[in-house]
Amino acid sequence: MIMEQEFGICRVAVAPLRAGQSDKAEIASQLLFGDHVEILEKTDKWWLVRNGYDGYEGWMDYKQLGSLNHEQFVKNQRCDHLVPAQFANALIAADGSKYYLSAGSNLPAYADGCCYLGDEKFEISFSPKLIKADTSVDELVATAKFFQNAPYLWGGRTIFGIDCSGFVQNVFKLNGIKLLRDASQQAEQGAVVDFLPEAKTGDLAFFDNSEGRIIHVGMMLNSNEIIHSSGKVRIDPIDNQGIYNAELGRYTHNLRIIKRFI
Repeated sequence: MIMEQEFGICRVAVAPLRAGQSDKAEIASQLLFGDHVEILEKTDKWWLVRNGYDGYEGWMDYKQLGSLNHEQFVKNQRCDHLVPAQFANALIAADGSKYYLSAGSNLPAYADGCCYLGDEKFEISFSPKLIKADTSVDELVATAKFFQNAPYLWGGRTIFGIDCSGFVQNVFKLNGIKLLRDASQQAEQGAVVDFLPEAKTGDLAFFDNSEGRIIHVGMMLNSNEIIHSSGKVRIDPIDNQGIYNAELGRYTHNLRIIKRFI
């Protein structure tokens, strides 16, 4: 059913965005606490939503959303305070219950140690990550290494399960740089780096399959090492052919293009 324009905000730590209207449907992505969405369609249980941050669409259980009006949705387009790359990030609700949040989650309408989901107030028990106008490669690397050994999860965006594009998107978000959701979309952003020896820390390397389709992404630590999510978030050597996995004794990803964002 097509609705008039409505908006919502994720009010749980992490919520799956599914490819269809079923708990068995593929998880295409996830919403983190404070992600704001436009509601596109409603059924009895499942709502089709569009993430206001990256435009990604998927079906979700409507009970995991709070409501926003248009003015609140617009204000949430820019959220300068995020959950930092650390553990023990807890919000305290009005009833005293706690929400344990993932790094990169939004803290909407932050003020005086509290954030707000619509009219609902949460006390913050940690120091938020304040997004700055610029970032350093050292900060990017530190953020990326926070996720090291996080398990790979298709559609995942948290330290408990994250895919390759969700990994770099979250690392860059925590450092004030906006990336789209999928590797193929991210490959359309940034400036081309012509040769691998010219790659710098923080550049993104993209990899294709035999059909030439972009299927993987990782962040360069230098011109011969990359951190990426494959099985888990790991550091591997890279050369002109691609990523070499020493544990497997073979190349696992074919290098297509390198892009620069800072």
